Amino acid sequence: MPDYTAEEYDALDGSFTKNPPKVSGDGKSGFFAKHKGHVIIVDDLSADWLRIKAAAENTTAEAIVGQLVRKEISQTV
Repeated sequence: MPDYTAEEYDALDGSFTKNPPKVSGDGKSGFFAKHKGHVIIVDDLSADWLRIKAAAENTTAEAIVGQLVRKEISQTV
């Protein structure tokens, strides 16, 4: 994080005082609130593979996981 001068801190303070961040007020505006029960923690190797695969296919990690799950389900039926 850059080291700001006193003047820069004052300018930031004034900016946030005059223009406070908007909060939706619905209680579900954050990522984890919106995805409660849907966040899965994976190891670093899996996360890296998902990001690389998603980038290569121009899609999302969620889409890749969905494809893998559907493939696994179809093979077990």
